[in-house]
Amino acid sequence: MTIGSNVKLWSMIERLVDDTELAARVHAMRTDGKTYVEIKSELGIGASTISRILGVYGKGRARPRVTDELRGRARALRTDGKSVPEIAQELGMAKSTVWLITKDIPWTLTEDRAESRAAAARAGWRDRKAQTAVERDRITSGILESFGELTDRELLIAGAVAYWAEGTKSKPWQTRELLNFINSDPDMIRLFLRWLDLLGVDPARRKYRVNIHESADVAAATAHWAEVVGVSVERFARATLKKHNPKTVRKNTGVEYQGCLVITVAKSAPEYRMMDGLWSAVAGAVRSRR
Repeated sequence: MTIGSNVKLWSMIERLVDDTELAARVHAMRTDGKTYVEIKSELGIGASTISRILGVYGKGRARPRVTDELRGRARALRTDGKSVPEIAQELGMAKSTVWLITKDIPWTLTEDRAESRAAAARAGWRDRKAQTAVERDRITSGILESFGELTDRELLIAGAVAYWAEGTKSKPWQTRELLNFINSDPDMIRLFLRWLDLLGVDPARRKYRVNIHESADVAAATAHWAEVVGVSVERFARATLKKHNPKTVRKNTGVEYQGCLVITVAKSAPEYRMMDGLWSAVAGAVRSRR
């Protein structure tokens, strides 16, 4: 906050403090046992303004003067199993005041109230999820509208980075310069295929194989990936089946589960070295970026 805005704020507070009608209402409400929360809500003024009108600004707040009737209601609600925030909201009191009044009352979370809390939490989660989805769609739509066409240079870089993240790489202890890419996302597969096209890799050198759990529908998965790639199922090698472990709680099950597609490029040492060089260039540029 700037000095100018501070001056304006204090000037406004001083005018409120000098308002005799407002001051009279604040004093009357406080005498009646009203809390700061209630006064703020009813009069639309801040806590510091209330303290200045009462002449206690900077001295700390005195212990709230709560009427016997309000105290009794708070204690009764606590005995009925209400939480401190619920009581504070219902009676217009500060949570700290409610706690002081009711702290000696044993409180147990009943089964009904636990279920009510859980239901409220689930409802809140659904609302947040819906809001997140709307925000995600808004951001995605904006990016799609402004993204434009993918240039060859961008595709060359994107394909190399994708392979480095998801493809089989040569190791110091096992030199194997061969392109072997595996993924479960059809769009990642399409990216890799367009990258191979850009490198001039003959489609005849590309071999396809499904990697999937033995409990899944292998034939349906093979047909799915054949459609994604744009070849017949006869081009696919025998699927690699993973042993099904009944003890494992897997989420990737059901008709939507299509396993992963493995794409191997025969005699691809030159293309592998191209990928490795591109990744080294990207990594070096990142390290030198300021």
